[in-house]
Amino acid sequence: MRTSPVVRLIIFLNIVVFLLWATVDYTGLLEFMFANFLVSFRALTDGRWWTLISSVFSHNQLFHILINMFVLRGFGTVMSETMGAKKFILFYLLAGIGGSLVHSLVSEFWMHQTDLPALGASGAIAGIILYFSFLFPDEKILLLGLIPVRAMWGAIILVAFDVWGLFEQTRGGESLIGHGAHLGGAAIGICWFLISAATKNSQK
Repeated sequence: MRTSPVVRLIIFLNIVVFLLWATVDYTGLLEFMFANFLVSFRALTDGRWWTLISSVFSHNQLFHILINMFVLRGFGTVMSETMGAKKFILFYLLAGIGGSLVHSLVSEFWMHQTDLPALGASGAIAGIILYFSFLFPDEKILLLGLIPVRAMWGAIILVAFDVWGLFEQTRGGESLIGHGAHLGGAAIGICWFLISAATKNSQK
C-alpha cells in the first residue's frame, strides 16, 4: 500500500521529535523537551497550550512510535485519501488536541495528578480508527494486528477497553496507557462522523 504524502509528513515529524528525545543526553535538551513536548494539566495552567498539539507528535520510546506509525500508515492513508489532505490534517489535529485535553482533565479531576504527563499520537490515531469504523463498519480490521473482526466491533472493543482502563486508573491502577487520551480522540472521531453525516443529509 502506498503511503499518502500527508501521512508521510506526519510520520516524518514524529521521527524528528523522537530523534530529539533520543539525543537529549548529548544535546542538553531534556528540560526543553519536558517543557514543550509533554502535555499535562500543569502544563496548560502554566500557559503552555501548544503542548496540546506538540505532544501528539512526541514519542520517546521506540516501541511506542513504531506501533503508532504502523497503525497511522494503514488507517491514515485510507482516511486521507477518503477525506482529502486538508480535511484529514484538520481532523488529525483536532483528534490529537481532543486526546491531550481529555487526558489533562481526567488526570486533574479524576486521578488528582496535576503533573501527570502524556505524549504520543495514540489519541489522534484513536480518532482515525473510530471515524474509519463508522464510515466502513463492515470492513475487516486486525485487532491487535492479529484477530480479524468487523471494524465496528473492533471500535467497540477498543473503546470498552479504554473505558475499563481509565476506570482502573482512577482507582489507583498503574497502567502507563493513556486511556483518557484514546477516549478523547475517539470522541472527536465519532463527532466528526455525526457532523459530516448531518451535513450531507441537510444538503440532500
